[in-house]
Amino acid sequence: MPAAVTSGRLPRRALAALASRLVAVALVALPSVAWAADGGSDTGGFQRALAHGAIVALGASYAFGLATSLTPCVYPMIAITVSVFGAREAKGRLHGVLLSLTFVLGIVALFTPMGVASALTGKGFGSALGNPWVVGAIAVVFLSLAASLFGAFEIALPASVNNRLSGVGGAGYRGAFVLGLVCGLIAAPCVGPFLFGLLSWIATTRNVALGSAAMALYGLGLGTLFFVVGAFAVNLPKAGAWMMGVKWVGGVTLAYMALAYVRDALPRATFHALLRPGTPFAVAGGLLLALGTGLAAVHVAAERRKSPIVHLSNPTKLASVVPAIAGLFMMATWWQTPGGAFMSGALMSDASASTASGPSTAASGPLKWEASEPAARARAATERKPLLVDFGASWCGACKELDEKTFPDPRVITEGARFVTLHVDATDDDDLEVARVRHKYGVTEGLPVVLLFGSDGAEAFRFTEFVPPDRLANALAQVR
Repeated sequence: MPAAVTSGRLPRRALAALASRLVAVALVALPSVAWAADGGSDTGGFQRALAHGAIVALGASYAFGLATSLTPCVYPMIAITVSVFGAREAKGRLHGVLLSLTFVLGIVALFTPMGVASALTGKGFGSALGNPWVVGAIAVVFLSLAASLFGAFEIALPASVNNRLSGVGGAGYRGAFVLGLVCGLIAAPCVGPFLFGLLSWIATTRNVALGSAAMALYGLGLGTLFFVVGAFAVNLPKAGAWMMGVKWVGGVTLAYMALAYVRDALPRATFHALLRPGTPFAVAGGLLLALGTGLAAVHVAAERRKSPIVHLSNPTKLASVVPAIAGLFMMATWWQTPGGAFMSGALMSDASASTASGPSTAASGPLKWEASEPAARARAATERKPLLVDFGASWCGACKELDEKTFPDPRVITEGARFVTLHVDATDDDDLEVARVRHKYGVTEGLPVVLLFGSDGAEAFRFTEFVPPDRLANALAQVR
C-alpha cells in the first residue's frame, strides 16, 4: 500500500469518541426527530419528520444505518470485507476509493428497492393502524426485535447460506458490487431489527420517492465505515464491550416503540386520565431511566476483557431492561406534552372533533368544519367565500399536530372565519367517497394536505406538510 494511503490513519481514541457520539445520535434520532419543539406522537416519527422536512428524516435514516454498522454483527467484518474486494491491495488511493464506493453502491442497490416495496405495500397500512389488532401485532413485532437485540434469540440466515454468501464476489469492481449486495444478508442478525423498524415507518409514509431515498440513505450509513476503511486504510478501534452498549440502546429504543404504538392507539383523554404525565411522572421516569442506564453501564463494563466483575454482566443486563424502557417511555411521553399541552391541546381536539363527521381525527378548534365536499363547494360558491380543505387521518401524526397546534391558533381562527372549511377524513383508504375527493384534488401521496381556494374557485395554496400557525395565517390572509 502506498505511503500516501497508509498515512491516513486516525488516532484510536478519537475514533472511539466519535463512534460513541454517533451511536448516541443515531439511536435517539428516529424516535425523537419529530419531538424537537413541536411535541406529538412519535410512532409516526418518521412520517412526521418527512412532513416537517425531508432533510431531517433522511438524515435520521442515514444515522440509523451508521448505528447498524457499529453493531457486533457488522463492525468486526468491516476489515475482512474490505480485504475481500481488494481495497487493502489497491494500486493507489483513487483505486481504493472507487472500489470502496462500488461496494457501498452495492449495499444501496440492495436496500433501495425495499423502500419502494414498503411504500407501495403500505398504501393500506395507514388505515390499518386504526385497528387495535394491527397495532397489537406491530407492538409484538417491535418487542420481538428488541428481544433479539437483548440476546434472547438471533435473526440469522442458516449457516450453509451464510457460508455461500461469504464466498460471493471477489476482488475488483464487480466483486465489490456483488459483495455489497449480499452484505446486508450476511449481517442479518443485527441489520434485521433496525431495518424492519425503519421499513415499518416507511410504510406509514406511503411515499415511494422519499421511502426509497430513506432506504438509500440507510444503505449509505451502513456502508460509511466500509468506505472509510477501504478508501483511506483507517484502522478502526477494536470490537469490544462497547458494542454491547449499542445493542442495549437499540433494544430499549425498539421496546419503547412497541409501547408507544399502544399508547397512541388509545384515545388521548383516556390515556391522560390513566397516566397523567405531569412533573412527578417525568421525575419518576427520569429516575427509572437513570437506574436502567447505570445497570447497563455495569453490564458493559463487565463485558470488558478480563473484567473482575464478569459475573455481573447477565444479572445487570436483565435488571436494566425494564426500568430503562419504562423510564424512556415516561420521559418521552412527558416531553411531548410540555406545559400541560396534552390537556389543553389534545383534550380540546377530542372534544371539538365531534362537531365534524367521522372519527375524532376531524380538525379541532372553533372553525366550523363541513363534512360533505359537495356541500362545502356549493356553500363557497353561493356565499362567494374562499374554501379551506384539510385532508387528515387517524394514523397521521402531522395531521394531529395541525389539529392541536395550528387550527386552534387565534390568528388562524381569525383569518379562517372568512372561509368555508372542509375536513376530509381519509383514514379509510377503501371508502369510495374518500377516493373520489382525493382524486379530484390531486391528493395521491401522504398526508397531511391543506388546500386554500379563492372565492373564484382557483387554488391559491397547497401545503403537503405540517404548517405552523403563523405560516397558515399569512396564507389565509392573502386569499380572497
